[in-house]
Order: sequence, then structure tokens, then C-alpha cells
Amino acid sequence: MPISRSSRVKVGITIGDPSGVGPAITNMALAQLEGLADFVVIGDAHVLRLAGANRNLKYPGVRIVDKANILRRVFKFGKISAEYGRASMEYLDIALELIKTKEIDCLVTCPISKESINKAGFHFSGHTEYLSLSTHTKDTVMMLLNSSLKISLVTRHIPVAEVSLKLNKRLVSGVILVTVQSLEKLFSMHKPKVAVCGLNPHASDHGVIGDEEEKVIEPVLKALRRRGLCVHGPFSADVAIAKTNRGEYDAAVAMYHDQALIPLKLAGDYGGVNITLGLPFVRTSPLHGTAFDIAAGGRANPASLKEAIKLAVKCTQNLKRA
Repeated sequence: MPISRSSRVKVGITIGDPSGVGPAITNMALAQLEGLADFVVIGDAHVLRLAGANRNLKYPGVRIVDKANILRRVFKFGKISAEYGRASMEYLDIALELIKTKEIDCLVTCPISKESINKAGFHFSGHTEYLSLSTHTKDTVMMLLNSSLKISLVTRHIPVAEVSLKLNKRLVSGVILVTVQSLEKLFSMHKPKVAVCGLNPHASDHGVIGDEEEKVIEPVLKALRRRGLCVHGPFSADVAIAKTNRGEYDAAVAMYHDQALIPLKLAGDYGGVNITLGLPFVRTSPLHGTAFDIAAGGRANPASLKEAIKLAVKCTQNLKRA
């Protein structure tokens, strides 16, 4: 059944770093997802024209918010630049204003360059941290998912040497709670089951290889189970993720970045999605970076962005029904 105009979700899409693949995959996704939602694309119209075959930028159900913040005569794809970093953050700020005024219901963000935004004076490790600060949301969680796995991260973009130092009971408990609540509200799951990874190999083998499991993770899980949550572990990371991949658990919680990213990408990264849990609105993004090396020339693949858009629509609909 076609979706009526009045009931369509209003999806905001930021093109991310204008020099990356964001403009190209935005054009491709819009051409392939006609009728799914009403779209508002925030970026630079000139760059979008350069990146796509649709030079008139006329897509049914699509509004373009043209910031026009790129110098046309010197613009190049595939370039790290403070100008492009600043531009990508300006698109994000406009999107947040559109969320506030209810002109869009949810947000899908194309990749930004951490190097470019830092050159522009924005000292953030990514979208998640900037959105958390901008919305005054303390307990945001990065969840990465594809068709077979959902994995939340306790720590995100920090050096591996700092992971153990950052782990504490409040952080681990908060990530698990937000994950469970989001599975219920955004994914319409009843009493979801969550597998929790240990930090160390073999989840420390009862303290033989480290003590973070016994001192931090196990006490948190015991306390959450007393509250009625279906949270199990800490498992060795390979066991937790294998069990989740087989459907024994609805999601896993990983202690650090690569514990989640490696199995997700091995399972197929083209359809992977990043969703920020805990925000007052749904925000998703593709599970890849700016891909400067293929930003021009039509080699970009829009699969991950398409999945991010479809997930944003589905989760927003579920949130409205919750």
C-alpha cells in the first residue's frame, strides 16, 4: 500500500563533508527511495549537482536547503580542508534547527571528516559527541547494526590504551540501559535479550587475564538482572557476538570500537548502519567514512545510506507508536 503524504515521515539528510562521498550517495539514494518519505536535504546545491546525474536536483518529495557555503571556483572532491569541515558542521546545525521546529522528524547524516572538522576548530571525535552536546543529552550510545547484528559500544573513538581506564560501573550500566530501552522503543521489542562482551580475552578466565570483568562488568550485570533485565555475560567477545549473530540475543554490548566493527564489517558492511541511541530524535548514518578516494567518478555505493534512511523511517514510526 502506498504511504499517504500526511503520514509520511519527514527525513532530514545532511550531505556530510562536501568533498567526500556524501553528495554522491545522497543523490543515488534519493533516486532509489522515491515515495518512502518526505526528504529535506541540507547541503550545498552546487556540490550536489556536481556529484550526481540529476543536474536539476528535482526529486519528487524532496526539498533542498542550500547553504551555498562552498567556493565554487576552487572546489574539489577528495580534499581534506578546514573550509569543508566547517561546511559539514553548518549543515548539521541547520538540521538540528529543523528538528526543533518540527520541519523534520529524524536525521540521517552522511560522513564527515574528523580531520577536516578539527582543522576548522570543531574538536569532536564524531557526530555522536557533537549531537550529544548540542541536545544536552548525557547518555547517548552508538549502536552499529546490519541485517544480522546489533552491537552497542561502551567506549567509542578513544585509543585502545585508554579503554580499561574509561570503564566504570556507571558507564557500563548506562550503555546497557539505553540499549535495552531503545530496543523496546525504536525496534518494538518486548523484553529484549542482550549479550555483554568482556574486555579481556576469554572474558579474563575468572581473573587470570585482567580483572575488569570481576570488578566492573559482572557487578553491573547482577544489579541489572535484579531489576528484571535480560542481560547475560560477560562473555568472551567472540562468543557474545556469535550468539547474537545466531539470534540467541537481540543485541550485544561491546567494550570498545573494533570489538564491534570487525565482526560487523565481516558480516557485510555495505548494508551496515550507525544509529545514535538516547537522543530525543532518531539519528542514523552509513557505516563508512568519507571515502575521499572514490568521492568523484561515480564509484560510490549508496547501499549503507539507503539502509540508514530506511531504518530512520522505521524507528521514527515505532517511536511515534510507543
